[in-house]
Amino acid sequence: MKLYFNILVLSLLFCSCKNDTKKTETLVEEQIELKYSTTFQLYETENYKRIVVIKPWPDAEKELVYVCAKDKAKIPKNLKYDAFVQLPVQKIVLTSTTHIPSLISLNQLEKWVGFPGLDYVSSEAARTKIEAGHVTEIGQNEALNTEKLLELQPDVVVGFAVKGSNKSLNTVSKAGIPVLYNSDWLDEHPLGKAEWIKFFGVLTNSLPEAEKQFNSIEKNYNDLKKLAATSGSRPSVLAGAMYKDVWYLPGGKSWQAQFLKDANTNYVYADNSETGSLSKSFEAVLNKAQQTDFWVAPAQFTSYQQLLKSSVHYQKFTAFQDKKTYTFAKTKGKKGGVLYYELAPNRPDLVLQDLVGIFHPELLQVKEFSFFEALDE
Repeated sequence: MKLYFNILVLSLLFCSCKNDTKKTETLVEEQIELKYSTTFQLYETENYKRIVVIKPWPDAEKELVYVCAKDKAKIPKNLKYDAFVQLPVQKIVLTSTTHIPSLISLNQLEKWVGFPGLDYVSSEAARTKIEAGHVTEIGQNEALNTEKLLELQPDVVVGFAVKGSNKSLNTVSKAGIPVLYNSDWLDEHPLGKAEWIKFFGVLTNSLPEAEKQFNSIEKNYNDLKKLAATSGSRPSVLAGAMYKDVWYLPGGKSWQAQFLKDANTNYVYADNSETGSLSKSFEAVLNKAQQTDFWVAPAQFTSYQQLLKSSVHYQKFTAFQDKKTYTFAKTKGKKGGVLYYELAPNRPDLVLQDLVGIFHPELLQVKEFSFFEALDE
């Protein structure tokens, strides 16, 4: 593990009636390497680990700092932080389905005790725990049932916020329970999102295992990327679909577009600079993408008949006519939650494997796709 050093010099002045002396103690913080994520940083010393969330939510004006340690007394008194987490953590409340796979991968799912919107959870291991009654329903993310949450007495709550800090989570924090904001969804590279497993590795005292898991995902991803690059073909790809009169599709610098780039395709909006989604008229998309070879992720649609029922104009696209349209909306959990939304950010290698298998079957024959399937008739 490549380490970077951040030196914190703590000067302690000791006074006595016989002799005035000054002693300087040097504390070395080692920065844990994060190769892809641009939204958080990790540091460690012998006595504590420090998590710095650089971008807790869009347009955040300041970073948030969290310190995790077994002995709070060993943390430098002048070290500033927004929340302290007592290790070892035994009970965790999560608020996003993307948090769950990390605990599963680290064999730490037994620590999960609460979640808002349990029906949205799709992972088999998570559903087993829910159905056994070991996870408490705590309402909705923007309107948590704080009374139930506080009754759980969790050691930490992992939250997220779209437009500034969450009022419900602020209430929890004021009650003395540490709240940590996770912004995995803001990372723009697929491997940056996956790297957040190290965040959970710190919380669960399993950072070495988290690094091992991530290194495996990274290798798989990059091997698939290299394989796709050897193809002599570079098919053109369209994405998204219309909602009412607006066609929503990934921006050219979004994490979804990065998948298409790494799968060695020509995404029709790859030259766009947006990191989020694009909003286009049907006519604009038809003009730009009518002849594309493939069409992926057409919103919630799972069949060609559904597309036609929504708009007969979809049949004007070559990818519709040639039956080369693929969706992740068919792969669902027991309660109907789409698995892609939960697992894809954590396992980008599985997403890329699906896409390379679809776009370059001459290079990779995928026996069982993890997320994507051809549309039904």
